Amino acid sequence: MPEKEIDFLALASIEYLKKKKNPLFLTTSNRWKGSPNTPKSTALAKAFAKKLPKSTLIDIPSLNIFPCEGNVSGNGGNDCGPKSSALKDKTKNPTGNHRCWASINNNSDELWKVSKALFASDCIVFFGSVRWGQMNSYYQKLIERLTWLENRHSTLGEDNILAGIDAGIIAIGHNWNVGAVVETQKQVLKYFGFNIVSALSWGYQFTKPDDETNDSYKKAANEFSEILKEVQKN
Repeated sequence: MPEKEIDFLALASIEYLKKKKNPLFLTTSNRWKGSPNTPKSTALAKAFAKKLPKSTLIDIPSLNIFPCEGNVSGNGGNDCGPKSSALKDKTKNPTGNHRCWASINNNSDELWKVSKALFASDCIVFFGSVRWGQMNSYYQKLIERLTWLENRHSTLGEDNILAGIDAGIIAIGHNWNVGAVVETQKQVLKYFGFNIVSALSWGYQFTKPDDETNDSYKKAANEFSEILKEVQKN
């Protein structure tokens, strides 16, 4: 996708977010802690946050989030998200809406930091990297752990508590499948019950699948740096 088109999409996202009271940004890409390089999607989210002082940014890889326990599909049916799975801690779960067995079974689990911020927001944007044609593993783990939000209305017949929250996904990848990934995850977030916003849902792919030279990675980094400068400047 041309650099100027990405600039336009990023600035359009920021303009939309200016209308929101409490936007939440969740970054899901990672690097080794000693790396001097910030993931591109995380750098973009931080640039957004600087433009939007009312926003909250949570870096998912820095949290201790346990894997999903797979309670959706057991012999007894779907046991993900019933009232009995509500986290009984007023500090972690002030709304009472956080319902996840993995949070109960693992005292050090920090998914509550995400849900607490989510329930206080009116807009959420997921930022992440595309790796091997799919969203990265931290994003996928997060989405699986949030399944109880979807089950409340799809399986348990309760209200959709996400109906008033806008959502989008911004995905960054080098050379494969970024557009398809964005479309798939938009559908996932729609299933969850969010209001999907086109202005907050787009992807950046530098080159084609057969271009995996070291030079292309360097050029992509340089191009993205220019994009970031434009976002920070405007």
